[in-house]
Amino acid sequence: MPLDPSFIGRVYPPTTTYEVGREKIIEFADAIGDESPLCRDPDAARAAGYPDVIASPTFLTIINLAAINSIVADPDLGLDYDRMVHGDQRFEHSRPVHAGDRLALTTTIEEIMARAGNDFINLRADIADEHGEPVCTTRAQLVVRGEAQ
Repeated sequence: MPLDPSFIGRVYPPTTTYEVGREKIIEFADAIGDESPLCRDPDAARAAGYPDVIASPTFLTIINLAAINSIVADPDLGLDYDRMVHGDQRFEHSRPVHAGDRLALTTTIEEIMARAGNDFINLRADIADEHGEPVCTTRAQLVVRGEAQ
C-alpha cells in the first residue's frame, strides 16, 4: 500500500520532554567510542565554556527515533515497517546539547514521494530547550521498499 500523501505537512507536537542526564551522555559516548573529555568530565566541559558535559552530535538520535517510531506506527499513513529502511539522517545544531537540558521535539512530515517502486518519506524534527530556544533540527529520510512484482 503506498504512503498517504495527505500526511505531507502534518505536524506532531511534543508529547513529553526529555531530560538529558550525564549518565546518558556518557553511555552514548561509550557506545560510539567518543573519548572526548567534554562528554565525560564536567570540569573539562566547564573549562571549555559549557555548563556541563556535552553530548556527541548524534546523541539526539535517542529522542528523534522515538518520534519517528510514533509516526510510522500510524496505520493511516500506510507504512509497512517490515519493508522500511533508514535512508538518510542529518543534524543541524544551533548549540551543543548538555547535561541538564530539557528538550522537546516537534516533528513534521515534509515530503512523501514514490521513486522506482519505492516510497520515500522525509521528516524534520525541531528540537528546542525548555525556554523554546532552538537546539537542533534533524532530518531523516525513510525508504519503504516496494513489493516484488
